[in-house]
Amino acid sequence: MNLAEIPNIQPYALGKADKEKMLSPFLTMLSRHHYHACVPYRKMMDSIGFDPQKDYHYRDLMFLPVQLFRMFELHSVPDEEIVRTLTSSGTSGKLRSKVFLDRETAANQTRVLTKILSSFIGTKRRPMIIIDSEDTVKSRHHLSAGAAGILGFSLLGSKRMFALDEQLQLKTGLLKAFTTEHKGEPLLIFGFTFKVYEYLYKTLKKTGIQPDLSNAVLIHGGGWKKMERESVTATVFRKMMMDVAGISRVHDYYGMAEQTGSIFMACEYGHYHASSYGDIIIRRSDDFSEADVGEVGIVQVLSILPKSYPGHSLLTDDTGILLGEDDCSCGRLGKYFTITGRIGNAGIRGCSDAYEELP
Repeated sequence: MNLAEIPNIQPYALGKADKEKMLSPFLTMLSRHHYHACVPYRKMMDSIGFDPQKDYHYRDLMFLPVQLFRMFELHSVPDEEIVRTLTSSGTSGKLRSKVFLDRETAANQTRVLTKILSSFIGTKRRPMIIIDSEDTVKSRHHLSAGAAGILGFSLLGSKRMFALDEQLQLKTGLLKAFTTEHKGEPLLIFGFTFKVYEYLYKTLKKTGIQPDLSNAVLIHGGGWKKMERESVTATVFRKMMMDVAGISRVHDYYGMAEQTGSIFMACEYGHYHASSYGDIIIRRSDDFSEADVGEVGIVQVLSILPKSYPGHSLLTDDTGILLGEDDCSCGRLGKYFTITGRIGNAGIRGCSDAYEELP
């Protein structure tokens, strides 16, 4: 298989055996590619005895803790081939991840993101409301993870409207005009969870303005740590959207800057799903062995997309629980899971010890 075949692979059509048969050689090939093309990655792989001649099952491949992308500039293409640099979100004073994309990787991320989203909302482009300011996406070469997400999701919009001004205030008049213009049409709303809550929900609740968004699908992600401080769960959030704007279709997603494009969409039952283009593994924190279904562990994410940087197998800062595989009530095949929290400031040791020795 190669990435040119992606259009022929449906996002949630591969069962366990077929998926492992496809992913293992592809992810092994990516490990070999980064081994030869990225010197820091090769040093790390050598430190744990990686054999570039060996065929691995993807569960046995080395993973990189996402913290490394905050510490080092890791890429597997020459500087002149880098067309876009993504930076992760982060609070003031914290290092941010840097992810380097060439044209091929950026194009494949867009292609896969579109395939995944289309399986949820259809292939027809919709008028789109973005709960953010247009200022967020002004730079196209150095993008925050948020800006990259907006640009990626906006590909499914036939006509796009940024609903927040430069001060992140809701443009209520423009929102009303947009919904009136497209009355009766299926709409797409995209935003990051806390911004949707803070600037759309709170404003509509306070002003009493009730735009008709009953034909809209809301896709949102990230920001759950802030939402927890507001005591707003996913269930409460969906009810809020229904109450203020009649939005009945709400899909959360899980993703990160270090694997942009490889998102894990939540189905109608609130379960995050791994697509055919990658996978997740839940690992125990004491020895990194694979956790059982129902057991809390650290989330590892895998993706066939990152070719310009070694981000195909990453250990995240998140904890989660594998709920099952190939048997979700929504009918989608593959693993499905939930996120339970963050590791916090606890360091990930083991194979990460070797990383500290890098120049």
